[in-house]
Amino acid sequence: MTTTVPAYTLPEKYELFRHNVRELANEHIAPYAAEADETESFPEHAYQALVDGKMHAPHIPAEYGGEAADALATAILVEEIARCCASSALIPNVNKLATMPLLLAGDEQLKQTYLPPVACDGALFAYALSERDAGSDPLNMQTTAERDGDCWVINGSKRWITHAGLAQCYTVMAITDPSAGSGRVSAFVVESHDAGLSVGPPEMKMGLRGSPTCELYFSSLSIPANRMIGKEGTGLATALRALDHTRVTIAAQAVGIAQGALDYVLPYVAERKQFGSAIAEFQGVQFMLADMAAKLEAARQLTYAAAARSDQDSPDMKFYSAAAKCIASDTAMQITTDAVQLLGGNGYIRDHPIERMMRDAKVTQIYEGTNQIQRLVIARHLLTRTVDS
Repeated sequence: MTTTVPAYTLPEKYELFRHNVRELANEHIAPYAAEADETESFPEHAYQALVDGKMHAPHIPAEYGGEAADALATAILVEEIARCCASSALIPNVNKLATMPLLLAGDEQLKQTYLPPVACDGALFAYALSERDAGSDPLNMQTTAERDGDCWVINGSKRWITHAGLAQCYTVMAITDPSAGSGRVSAFVVESHDAGLSVGPPEMKMGLRGSPTCELYFSSLSIPANRMIGKEGTGLATALRALDHTRVTIAAQAVGIAQGALDYVLPYVAERKQFGSAIAEFQGVQFMLADMAAKLEAARQLTYAAAARSDQDSPDMKFYSAAAKCIASDTAMQITTDAVQLLGGNGYIRDHPIERMMRDAKVTQIYEGTNQIQRLVIARHLLTRTVDS
């Protein structure tokens, strides 16, 4: 018996959305990507274009003024922006990461206070979890919050904070009860003008140089008690749940970087001649291109599958988001490295964007959980499922 299986394609609305984002990115983001990297300056052109197009934080629900974009649409958005400029892709990416704790655990007052300015006015929100000695081990954080009447007083520091110094608000994790084990961390909203908050100088980074990354310092910073996100002691659980959702967007960023590299390489190898022939005619080059394209599409499909599970808050979402982030970022690093190789000497100079893409790709293997941590998450999911069955 012959069965006709329909071809798997994205619904038309997503392809139309991709087309619109790509047009915006090609016109308003791509022309300024090299300048943002070279000058290590925030991509203002991209930011304004994304705000004007309501693409800077599209995940925020409509009741707070947002576009209510689902995880798949947000992934496509990040992918298409990162294809042109990975630094610019962090604008919607980090806005989602920092506001997810509010969406997951915040009370209605907090949501009504802090989400509309992001959705409607273009405010930037940043996420402050990591510290110098608490990256992959967040329970080792040293930042504290002590209750003082109707306030919480925060002391400590956070490191590697994307958009620090530009963000109007920060989601900050701090120890509220050192004796409470995994329940020792709580989450708070800190505003940029709060007395006691200061921002360190920008880090001198390998990649994503158009996105400022700084340290935050909290010195007897007092905030109202109603700025706690969720209940006391639930901050780490909320932070990790947020990361389960937003690792999908890191995967999408990696896919976009890899796609940008492949898009640049294909016409180059078709035109570049050696030994009297275009290098695209050489079998060795064709094998490299075939591997790049196949691995890229595999990473993309895994990322989209993870996005669908994020929308459904599926029990296996943690597995899919970790797998997508891990595979997509490893793929982006390999594809951009191979792209540099295919350009030869030209790949190593800044006249071509490939070396920037390779530098940008590296951090996708590191932030929002290193790929070593992702492999632990994947393995634990498999072992837990085996025990439960």
